[in-house]
Amino acid sequence: MSATISNVRPQPDQVLVDIVDYVLDYQIDSALALETARNCLIDTLGCGLEALEYPACRKLLGPIVPGTVVPNGAKVPGTQFQLDPVQAAFNIGCMIRWLDFNDTWLAAEWGHPSDNLGGILAVADWLSRNAVAAGKPPLTMRAVLEGMIKAHEIQGCIALENSFNKVGLDHVVLVKIASTAVVSQMLGLSRDETINAVSLAWVDGQSLRTYRHAPNTGSRKSWAAGDATSRAVRLALIARTGEMGYPSVLTAPTWGFYDVLFKGQPFKFQRPYGSYVMENVLFKISFPAEFHSQTAVECAMQIHDRLEALGKTDADIAKITIRTHEACIRIIDKKGPLDNPADRDHCVQYMVAVPVIFGRLTAADYEDGIAADPRIDALRDKIVCVEDPAFTADYHDPEKRSIANALTVEFTDGTRLDEIVCEYPIGHKRRRKEGIPLLEAKFRTNLARQFPARQQQRILDVSLDQKALEAMPVHEYVDLYVI
Repeated sequence: MSATISNVRPQPDQVLVDIVDYVLDYQIDSALALETARNCLIDTLGCGLEALEYPACRKLLGPIVPGTVVPNGAKVPGTQFQLDPVQAAFNIGCMIRWLDFNDTWLAAEWGHPSDNLGGILAVADWLSRNAVAAGKPPLTMRAVLEGMIKAHEIQGCIALENSFNKVGLDHVVLVKIASTAVVSQMLGLSRDETINAVSLAWVDGQSLRTYRHAPNTGSRKSWAAGDATSRAVRLALIARTGEMGYPSVLTAPTWGFYDVLFKGQPFKFQRPYGSYVMENVLFKISFPAEFHSQTAVECAMQIHDRLEALGKTDADIAKITIRTHEACIRIIDKKGPLDNPADRDHCVQYMVAVPVIFGRLTAADYEDGIAADPRIDALRDKIVCVEDPAFTADYHDPEKRSIANALTVEFTDGTRLDEIVCEYPIGHKRRRKEGIPLLEAKFRTNLARQFPARQQQRILDVSLDQKALEAMPVHEYVDLYVI
């Protein structure tokens, strides 16, 4: 028997080369991307500060070995922890993703590109502190913003045409890839070393989506991205030692990613890497809810007000129909018992029922105390989803990228409300002017959860000033958030 596969080591897969050349060579010159990255930064850190109020999140934070302190290590905002960059990346990534309230990207694959901030900020802070300790200039926050733009672009551009969820893989694979590439550049790896690092990220067995779907939905979905961005830092540090990579990690017959995990299909690309994703990213501003439900929740809030005006309650409702897009049905159309907060914030019926009944939807509304109210499950049973092909088409249209939902309420007396339609949530680029003041208000609220007034103001003075933020040393900015 003779070998059928050549043992000649191939050139790196083009996908690897394109990612690495972009990270190493592309110059960020988009003022819109930089401004959006600043807004993304403060929103993401704010989400992490809110998550610190939840014991289920806090219990995962800190060093692996209790009491460990790393001189010149990366600090974790909102805490007293100073850790090695790998564990700091996990801590920050876990915090910012915990409540499903950070930014979102919707395409063939979904995800939250700001998840990459865990690795980016941890490494930047670590590098900045060590530079100062060695008598060298520190990194500035401009490097963090540029890293965010590039990580958003890598994750988002791959997601445009390639659905990992359809083969059962979780979107955090793209966090790992994007974070690895950006962190490698920040660490000063050569082109070949960076290609090696990115190949190592693709070699990893990737996370299954089972923790995001019935019947196994659970809290790993809240720390999976922290795990991915932390793993990225580890792989970049391994590659920095000169450890070899695997050039045809995607295309190798039988053993490559395409054949093993992507049903033999190569990746497709809609556009070259630039700054498109950051410029068009979606902010979660109004509700801590899975993004495909954001417009449905906005409609539900209007329904609550109409019920009050009519002197009716949820008990008078016979049926609510949600006209929606295919992705919403596939991800969050859910019947049956909901066992935990992670289960509830991925159920569109729950996320509509709560605001219809209470006129609000907050992170606390997913907890057991609120979920025990029998009115919620009673109304959930009356809510059905139907796909509108036009909504699905607009969802994928690169010029629209709508996330449309429309709700119709039928009452037990045979009457109904006129359908309420919402195509674009407040965090969408088409509603950016309306959304940014609310995003800043959200940030102020989250700062107030953790810090006294004077510390809040110091953070705001820098965070809301583009030039001041870009020029500030990373470690000095992070120190503003230390408890």
